[in-house]
Amino acid sequence: MAEATLRTDPPMAARGSQAGAAIVIDVEGLTKSFNGRTVVKNLTMQVRKGLIYGFLGPNGSGKTTTIRMLCGLLTPDSGRGTCLGYDIRTEADMIKRHVGYMTQRFSLYADLSVRENLEFVARVYDLDDPGAAAEDAIRRLGLENRAGQLAGELSGGWKQRLALGACILPGPQLLLLDEPTAGVDPKARRDFWDEIHALAHQGLTVLVSTHYMDEAERCHEIAYIAYGELLAHGTVEEVVANAHLSTWTVTGPDLAALAETLKRTEGVDMVAPFGSALHVLGRDADRLEAATRTMREAGPQLWRRDEPTLEDVFINLMSRSRDNF
Repeated sequence: MAEATLRTDPPMAARGSQAGAAIVIDVEGLTKSFNGRTVVKNLTMQVRKGLIYGFLGPNGSGKTTTIRMLCGLLTPDSGRGTCLGYDIRTEADMIKRHVGYMTQRFSLYADLSVRENLEFVARVYDLDDPGAAAEDAIRRLGLENRAGQLAGELSGGWKQRLALGACILPGPQLLLLDEPTAGVDPKARRDFWDEIHALAHQGLTVLVSTHYMDEAERCHEIAYIAYGELLAHGTVEEVVANAHLSTWTVTGPDLAALAETLKRTEGVDMVAPFGSALHVLGRDADRLEAATRTMREAGPQLWRRDEPTLEDVFINLMSRSRDNF
């Protein structure tokens, strides 16, 4: 039952000045190692109330380990911090009562129906009317036609929706979602994000890890972690601007051959195909300008200045990171 690890009493405001602040997650210097391998290294971050905070990075980058430290399932080797005003080291049990944690793996009961799973969660958290609470969640998430269906028979998108329903049923103050839309179709992903935005509009704070750039762009703020280290954070616009990438988009014939030439050209740091075009990027605008001048003037391709995408920025960050395995 890792999907539902939360309840709502006492209110966060009762925790005093720290809890009354707009900062929901406030951690500094978090470090965690397993078998001599540092998975999270000196991570510092803050998440403000009511935000959807995107947590991005490659597989094995430390996102899941960080999420588990934030909700009290893992104790950091070093560092300090609070989540919802509670100390992540000494008050983990209190954090768990107020946080909804949706894991990568579906962990509700496959041999119970949608309604039975939700009623069970409601009883676990001693809600006044488990049946009514389950019905309310079913209506909210559009599960009416599947309420009697076994959870194990649901498609990936409907399992994800049920898992979210179980998470929010007891009324959490913070949702931690670990790659919640992996393996589901675009329509299900969009529906899921519409619900997340509705929850955030009501004041719920959401930290969500994802690999999808379109999902990252739907977050209020994002952070990028690679091999245990936080490399960039801020709004999407801030992260893109702070990357200081000079970008050209190239269209025309023989792009594959041009890409191979560019990859061997000093001053060109990244070449990436985007449909029928190439993105050519450099970290030094003057060097990139000089390196590509002859090709731009000679043709036959058309070159135009462009803005880097979020995906460009993340590929650039990945190329500059070192695996910690």
